[in-house]
Amino acid sequence: MKFLHIADLHIGKRVNEFRMIEDQKWILNQILDITDKEKPDGILIAGDVYDKSQPSAEAVELLDDFLTKLTVYKKPVFIVSGNHDSPERLGFGSRIMQKHGLYIAGVFDGTLQKITLEDDYGPVNICLLPFLKPAMVKPFFEQPIETYDGAVRTVLSDAEIDRQQRNILVAHQFVSYAAQEPERSDSETLSIGGLDNVDASAFDAFDYVALGHLHGPQRIGRETVRYAGSPLKYSFSEAHHHKSAVLVELQEKGSVKFNLLPFLPLHNLREIRGPMKELIRAGREDSSGSDDYIHATLTDEEEIYDAIGQMRQVYPNLMVLDLDNSRSRKALISQTAASRDDAGKRPLALFGDFYRLQNNKELDPEQLRVMEQIFEQAGGESI
Repeated sequence: MKFLHIADLHIGKRVNEFRMIEDQKWILNQILDITDKEKPDGILIAGDVYDKSQPSAEAVELLDDFLTKLTVYKKPVFIVSGNHDSPERLGFGSRIMQKHGLYIAGVFDGTLQKITLEDDYGPVNICLLPFLKPAMVKPFFEQPIETYDGAVRTVLSDAEIDRQQRNILVAHQFVSYAAQEPERSDSETLSIGGLDNVDASAFDAFDYVALGHLHGPQRIGRETVRYAGSPLKYSFSEAHHHKSAVLVELQEKGSVKFNLLPFLPLHNLREIRGPMKELIRAGREDSSGSDDYIHATLTDEEEIYDAIGQMRQVYPNLMVLDLDNSRSRKALISQTAASRDDAGKRPLALFGDFYRLQNNKELDPEQLRVMEQIFEQAGGESI
């Protein structure tokens, strides 16, 4: 039995204020093409379907179009909500959609949703676990639940998974393994101190774990606990990623094979570096990547007039432009030193520095008196 594992579509996302909706249409059509070619027995979508809990109208329309076309293949589609999704919005009408083979686990209702398929080797149980926080799980269980790992283990233990059968879990969590931390990207929501960690050992009852949440395709602990990664690059920290879908094949119990199917983006996202004249020359000589989303770092020592305007004549989708030369490095050192100096200052002194920078003059006595009162009322130290 074959399954196509994808995740982190983030439909409606903007990257550096660039609308990605056309890029997402392009990549969703590739997923449809893969489905048509590979003919999987089911599609696993592991959360962060939308980029925002209140998606735009065009994002909703795009997902509706994609799912409508996907269900034409008459194969079940399994979706869990991610931390970017609104569970209630994503799960709206899910019971009606099940009649068309679309299974959505949006809001956690105290139980692990399970759908069973059959093939020549017997049953395959697909379990759907939406994104969980301890507070979402506590109302359904008597024992104390304080951690993400504890929340997930409690739900899975209560489900009483039959380890003699073949089991798949679709989940959206931050999963680590012992002391091994997975690769993370700037476009992901980070938690301070690793409080959201779930150890991969929590999933020992499952033959394959289809994860979402991290944007880099990777395995965690064992080969069969995998992040599909996002189908598009959503930050320049992902410039080195090779985006793909995972085609998983389960045969008899204990036999799991998978293959990574690469995506070809409408626009690649990449970084370039060097003097502006060389970057412009290279872009004109090889225009095949000129429409890519670009983060350019200029190393010129001399002042450049309208650098963004000049670069965008060759790279129209220039997203970020940085300068790295002796002057910029000196400014960075000065800024770092100033930050250290500011660390010991009282709030009112910091505000006075900010006011001076903005207005090129000091606070007058009356303004100083008013600000002292404001800081005192706010409970902060004023001097």
